[in-house]
Amino acid sequence: MEQLNRLADCIDQLRRSTETRSVEAVQLVKEIENRDQLIAQLRRDLKEVTARAASQERETGRLRVQLREQQQQLAAATTSLQAKTDEAAALADQATDLQDRLAGKHAELLKLSDWSHAIERAPLRYSIRKFLYGWSRRVFALLPLDAQRKSRLASQLRRWLKRRKPVPGQSAASPEQASQPLPALLVNLPPPPLTTQPCVVMFGVIDWHFRIQRPQNLAKELAKAGQTTFYISNNFIDDQAPGFEVEALDASRRLFQIRLKVCGAPAIYHAPPSAAAIGQLCQSIAMLLRWAKVGAVDCIVQHAYWFPLARRIPNSTLIYDCMDHHEGFGNVAQELLDLEIALMRRADLLVATSDWIEQHARRENANVAVIRNASEYSFFSQRPEQIYQDAKGRKIIGYYGAIAEWFDLDLIQHVAQTFSQHLILLIGNDTTQAKKALKACPNVVFEGEVPYASLPYYLHAMDVCLLPFKVIPLTLATNPVKVYEYLSAGKPVVSVKLPELSKFGDRVRAAENPTDFVAAIREVLQALPEAQSTLQARRSFAQQQTWRHRAASLRQAIDTLPQPKVSVVVLTYNNLALTQACLDSLVTHSHYPNLEIIVVDNHSSDETPAFLTDWAKGHPDRIVILNPDNKGFAAGNNVGLAAASGDYLVILNNDTVVTAGWVKGLLRHLRDNQNIGIIGPITNNIGNEAKVSTRYKLIEDMHVESAELTYGRMGESFEINTLAFFCVMFPRTTYARIGGLCEEYGLGFFEDDDYCRRVQQLGLRAFCAEDVFVHHHLSASFNQLGAQKKRVLFEKNKALYESKWGPWVPHVYRDV
Repeated sequence: MEQLNRLADCIDQLRRSTETRSVEAVQLVKEIENRDQLIAQLRRDLKEVTARAASQERETGRLRVQLREQQQQLAAATTSLQAKTDEAAALADQATDLQDRLAGKHAELLKLSDWSHAIERAPLRYSIRKFLYGWSRRVFALLPLDAQRKSRLASQLRRWLKRRKPVPGQSAASPEQASQPLPALLVNLPPPPLTTQPCVVMFGVIDWHFRIQRPQNLAKELAKAGQTTFYISNNFIDDQAPGFEVEALDASRRLFQIRLKVCGAPAIYHAPPSAAAIGQLCQSIAMLLRWAKVGAVDCIVQHAYWFPLARRIPNSTLIYDCMDHHEGFGNVAQELLDLEIALMRRADLLVATSDWIEQHARRENANVAVIRNASEYSFFSQRPEQIYQDAKGRKIIGYYGAIAEWFDLDLIQHVAQTFSQHLILLIGNDTTQAKKALKACPNVVFEGEVPYASLPYYLHAMDVCLLPFKVIPLTLATNPVKVYEYLSAGKPVVSVKLPELSKFGDRVRAAENPTDFVAAIREVLQALPEAQSTLQARRSFAQQQTWRHRAASLRQAIDTLPQPKVSVVVLTYNNLALTQACLDSLVTHSHYPNLEIIVVDNHSSDETPAFLTDWAKGHPDRIVILNPDNKGFAAGNNVGLAAASGDYLVILNNDTVVTAGWVKGLLRHLRDNQNIGIIGPITNNIGNEAKVSTRYKLIEDMHVESAELTYGRMGESFEINTLAFFCVMFPRTTYARIGGLCEEYGLGFFEDDDYCRRVQQLGLRAFCAEDVFVHHHLSASFNQLGAQKKRVLFEKNKALYESKWGPWVPHVYRDV
């Protein structure tokens, strides 16, 4: 009996232990169910996060069933005191094992709820990514995570979601081409030959060798037209030191690919450049510009990432070549979209590839030119000696290009099923699992991506060429390149109805619905073989739509770009040689088409009046005003300002020599910062912070050194209390509010201090542009007064200034 009691006690102890474990298991189930409800809610909000999540959920459900079964067994064991000890122990072991397994699965589910792990382990379908990005901010606000983890999680999610996507309407290339190492980059090349034309710096969206697209085609044609062209690759060199590597792309040494050095080699598609990246990029591009000895620059930007760099390049015209409706991709960071808007507004010229983009662009910029896509006609029009052949001899209905989210798989399936007796040939990178979706259509053949050079091999084998796009904002904005290429080969084209298809007239059959699309294909097939005149009509149209035509249109749009008028007032008093050097530099180095030069002579006694009269003859943009007496610095300049008609006004001493692109440089700072009321350049000789150290002794050497100085400081400026009026620029709005210089100061001294105080009194600011240099001889006219007269005049005007503005703060040099 004692043994039975002990056995009963043991069994009772096991029962209590089992009950305790059961309670713990129940609590564990409740916790898991609570977690599952949270995950389920996230799944409902995000429409089934991943296929893996669904798989794990099914696994969890199976484990729940197992758990319920084990609970039933456990309950039965606890109610049966007749169970043997080893059976109770076995049940306890099973419960423990089950608990461990559940804990492991629970941890996996927690990892799955952490987006970063799910993203790293199993990429989502493109359509899910698009939806996730739009809702991510809202979802992150609901997640029970601390701010630091949310920030890290968001960063990891963006890096996955914003991976680069192919561009619609562009030609395909082989995956091997993308994975091959770049050709050996040439170093220590001599600079390209000098030219009077502006050089082109084209900031690309892909590497030159990845795919041949619009940017490369335009770059090739601009180089053929004589413009030295630097194609800036998006593939950076990871290096802490600034620099670049150059690759010559043609024998004429007019076309180069440039790879810039940037620490970390960031991808341009994910986020705007950091401040550190911008600084290093500026240094790297400065080294390129010095090496190439460039003058004026046409900066053609293909992606918003480059905007903070391109806007800083001295003596440049900023062109944004807007190829696509980037927001339509759905995976572009909002920061990049905001940067694109800023680029659209700031660009000197905004190029749109379609009417849809033009309408959007004109809301941001008045200077918009529509320059559509085109084809390399000579390449696509020539039939290769060998072309693709179907082993079964079927007619070929074909398409080449990216097979991405804008590709209508349902439409292609309808075509394949309707024309089951024909071959549906699809060429291009499949990023939307089209092959899997169309596996039930045996007449659909996927060739994958092929090299650009192989496209005619397939194109000339096609009996009908398709453009089977979905009608979405992205494609509504697209001017499809491949249609030009199809027509270059004389091929009949059937497309969905898109706005840009109207530009092709009846050369392309455009269908509004799948029924019409199939009917159009049937009409083409029934009309085969087509008359040679029909084929030639298509080719003739394409022959007038080449990249050479588009490059010429781009060049014309840049050359005819309206520029704000700038009026330069130069006050002279004797010193003819200095005046001649100043005016010659204005004509030679300003590189600005809408420049008005107004020379006011303060009754010079040398040959200056005669020279000026002869200098202005036959030049309506040169105005000479001869004062009957010496009105002094302020009054003399006021005469010129009153005669000026420009949108921007410049006061320039006649003892200065301007440098290349100085007008655009000062203008850029005024346009980029509406709070600047007046701005001046750095110089070699002045009594304040605008003075910088220089080495040159001859004026001929000054231009080379000034380029080195300004390239190294591109985009930089600083606020200054008082600008010296040897060279200042201000908008007409400043002049309209303040008026001219104060004439109470007579011959000179302190009128520049006074004017700056009046500017600041309006809440505006005075700035010095670090990337604009103007040579200054310093006080050439005042030196004729003599030291004593200058001192008397200085003290008199100082007293006048202090009576108006308080104690005068002497000018200082910058800290070196």
